[in-house]
Amino acid sequence: MRVRVANTVLGITAALLTVSACSTDTTGAKHATARTGSPADTTQAAPLTSAALETRLLDQSDLGSGYLRKPERLTQHDDVTVIGCPALSELGGDAATGATLTFPRKAKTAFTYGGSSSEISEELYSDGANKLSDGIGRIFDAMTGCPTYQVVAGGTPIDIASQKLPAPHGLGDEQWSQLLTFSAGGRSTVVKQTAIRDGSLLLIVSGSPALVDRHLNKALTKATAAS
Repeated sequence: MRVRVANTVLGITAALLTVSACSTDTTGAKHATARTGSPADTTQAAPLTSAALETRLLDQSDLGSGYLRKPERLTQHDDVTVIGCPALSELGGDAATGATLTFPRKAKTAFTYGGSSSEISEELYSDGANKLSDGIGRIFDAMTGCPTYQVVAGGTPIDIASQKLPAPHGLGDEQWSQLLTFSAGGRSTVVKQTAIRDGSLLLIVSGSPALVDRHLNKALTKATAAS
């Protein structure tokens, strides 16, 4: 089964697709997600602007020595084809139009570490709690139903496998976590991805598992700090 999907649909893995072309971590090959909590029905703070979100991203002074900021990549508009994942196919029209994760208030950053292929990226989004929960939750839930599948982006086939991880309890209102293995051109890259919604903020930290574990709490603390 094939489904044409806009790049936005795979927004939570957009940075990861580039990692697979330049890293050679061959640890395991699995994927999945864990989700806890639920959107609160109470009144949430007003969404933050993209400019405000930019100030809440981690920077080199937060991370410590050895980290270098990656230049921002130009937006690409290559079609993405998902093969072998009915759960993603079932997203249908919403996926095809990119409506699932098109949050207008957003900020992103990424770093390399120690001159190696290790990387960490951070994404921040702000919107109503229910919108954030539904947008990220539907994608994670769909991917959970596919232990293996393939993505063809810009003509490059990438095999993806997944492993379910326990979500980090006690952080924010909702949590999702997964371990993804990307295989392309004879190389494999393992990427951990953890998403946390706290009120009207959604934080997604992706990259080398050790770096995600090291900086997740720090990223959430800075993202949710009072202005």
